Amino acid sequence: MKKLTFIALLTGALLPTANLTPAMAQQANPKTEEITQGNIEKAKKLYEQGLQYLMNGNQNKAFALISQAAHLGLAKAQFKLGFMYYNGEGTTSNYTEALEWYRMAAEQDDAEAQNYLGLMYDNGEGVLQNNAEALRWYRRAAEQGYADAQYNLGLMYDNGQGVKQNDAEALRWYRRAAEQGVSEAQDNLGIMYYQGRGVQQNYTEALKWFKRAADKDNAEAECNLGLMYYLGKGVKQNYTEAQKWFKRAAVQGNADAQFNLGNMYHHGQGIQQNYSEAVKWMKLAAEQGVPLAQYNLGVCYQQGIGVGLNYAQAADWFRLAAEQGLPFAQHNLGFMYEIGQGLQQNDAEALKWYRLAAEQGYSNSQYNLGYKYLKGKGVQQNYTEALKWLSLAAEQGDTKAQYLLESIAGN
Repeated sequence: MKKLTFIALLTGALLPTANLTPAMAQQANPKTEEITQGNIEKAKKLYEQGLQYLMNGNQNKAFALISQAAHLGLAKAQFKLGFMYYNGEGTTSNYTEALEWYRMAAEQDDAEAQNYLGLMYDNGEGVLQNNAEALRWYRRAAEQGYADAQYNLGLMYDNGQGVKQNDAEALRWYRRAAEQGVSEAQDNLGIMYYQGRGVQQNYTEALKWFKRAADKDNAEAECNLGLMYYLGKGVKQNYTEAQKWFKRAAVQGNADAQFNLGNMYHHGQGIQQNYSEAVKWMKLAAEQGVPLAQYNLGVCYQQGIGVGLNYAQAADWFRLAAEQGLPFAQHNLGFMYEIGQGLQQNDAEALKWYRLAAEQGYSNSQYNLGYKYLKGKGVQQNYTEALKWLSLAAEQGDTKAQYLLESIAGN
């Protein structure tokens, strides 16, 4: 089965940035000297010298100078020192020290430090994971207009982390970050418009925000934009545009785009049909764990489409998808066990995989499971179970099950 899926990737927090803004403290910290105007002026000079050494590649000298500035109470130096401890620049990586320096700068209302302190609580780095504390520091930074923190606060509301899940609040903070150009927020805002979460569903708005994020090479947004063109949501359906955006995301390693691009090559949608290319992109997605890609790749190996016929490989890919709960793959794996195709014949294993798919409502497996109970193949003959599964398949329009039930009734 070929199927495109709309993926909303709400991944954790942003990577560190280096937008340093100074702030003055009101209270001294035991690790710092008394904060005076004279000390701050001295700290600024040390800090600037440290940045220059850092730009020239001398991390050790930079660390020493920035450390002096941080101890004199300069907030942006405290943040930068925390950043250097976190990343092991000019010193050994030390999350505990990073946390402490981030906190000192954050308490002086340095928004960037507040966001990074939130990240450490969010990820449990240098401190026990604590959603409530992460939320608190994200909020303090977000209320100062710090865009990354606004995005992270939106995520917390979106996922219900440290706060009751609230689509309207998630939307509000995503929008504020999106308007400042955070591509992840733009993508998530597009998703909320697409799904009608916290706002009236609006494909045109979704398309607008996906495009803004895609123009910044955001792979998730590129994939979502491709899907809008593929489905004709908010824009006229255009397979050529769809495959263009899927390809842009796919070459960045986006698994969903790789899967979608593989499907388009397979069907020749917006691009010349090419089974070898289809297999190439499907395999990349399958290796990243996309179950539908694993299933489709199994079909290609089973039928020799774009790749040499290989039943053992087919069974391997079906198994990976089946273990993730995909009913088509469970059914096909059961069938391969039943006839001994690519693996040793095993009625018990066939029954197991048919049952898993049948319990998810897959009619082909319901029929096969009913037939096995009817004939006592790999299981003790049981007419009650046979009728149960055949009836479920027949209710879904399975003609084989309907015919068999009629035959049983006639006897």
